[in-house]
Amino acid sequence: MKEFLMLFRWDATSPANQASPEQMQARMKSWQDWMGSIAAQGKMGSPGNRLSPDGKVVKASKVVTNGPYVEMKETLGGYILVKANDINDACELAKGCPVLAGGGNVEVRPIIPMDESH
Repeated sequence: MKEFLMLFRWDATSPANQASPEQMQARMKSWQDWMGSIAAQGKMGSPGNRLSPDGKVVKASKVVTNGPYVEMKETLGGYILVKANDINDACELAKGCPVLAGGGNVEVRPIIPMDESH
């Protein structure tokens, strides 16, 4: 099996993504259930992490700016690594991601090990 990175993106400014504590609890459970189902299939790589909205960007000019802000509303909120036979299988796993219910998306990218030439 190969490893794939799943990046979770959503519009953090959307009213649909503003939640009460009870809604946040329900969302967290749906994430735990989804990730648990991947783990139960033996397809979980790194369980990943949520990402803070704060950060810095180091540019090619060596200038460091506040970030990771870009000219769009979409937020990169977290990631996991999964194991799958190919990218299509990884995309099938992504179809159950709770971020999709809120209008977000999952970017699926193959991991290329450092010792593998391409």
